[in-house]
Amino acid sequence: MFQPASYTDPGGRPCNEDCTAVQEREGKLCLVVADGLGGHGGGAQASARAAEILCAHWDGRVEPEALQALFQEAHAQVLSLQTPDCPMKTTAAALLLEDGRAAWAHVGDTRLYHFYNGRLAFQTRDHSVSQVAVLLGDIAPEQIRFHPDRNRVLRALGQAGDVRVEARGEPLFPGRHAFLLCSDGFWEYVLEEEMGQDLAAAADPADWIARMRARLRARVPADNDNNTAAAVWLRQK
Repeated sequence: MFQPASYTDPGGRPCNEDCTAVQEREGKLCLVVADGLGGHGGGAQASARAAEILCAHWDGRVEPEALQALFQEAHAQVLSLQTPDCPMKTTAAALLLEDGRAAWAHVGDTRLYHFYNGRLAFQTRDHSVSQVAVLLGDIAPEQIRFHPDRNRVLRALGQAGDVRVEARGEPLFPGRHAFLLCSDGFWEYVLEEEMGQDLAAAADPADWIARMRARLRARVPADNDNNTAAAVWLRQK
């Protein structure tokens, strides 16, 4: 029913603090991408733990409330791993799918894109200083990429105190649905228009990701960030 594909790459960094995970059960799917915050130490451990919680502890409900609970559990788990010398944190995006319905949630600047019949229908808004600048009208949306404040994330699993999770659920109307989850090391180098172009040309989700990765590899500097993406297609009858 589903066609998930994913990859994660350290890029030009010595450690990969990104993580992706997938869980399929009884005709339903959970897909996750998490991006550990490297400046805080323990990013790889934080992202791996969050991805594990979000997938392995999922109870099969495809509802935003289920994701809210999972993200809060992941937040608590990341907090429990912290030490005074290692205040680990991670951003994350997660997608739940079943026949006729989808739900997703995110914290930070790991993104989710939803394409419907080949057109971009929805994308998450980053919880970042540069996204706030867009909302205030100080910069255009496309200027988030490579903005000086793009790495200043306002929400993350493992932050002090509570974390606000942005979640929503939607029915899936008849037609072709494609979902893309990706870390900032990926979407910074692949424009939304190009995602749509590569989707139209791709044979399957793995091919879609491969085409976008080719664009990324042609553009990144030698010290580029970790980059990760996960995709799934669904034809809704």
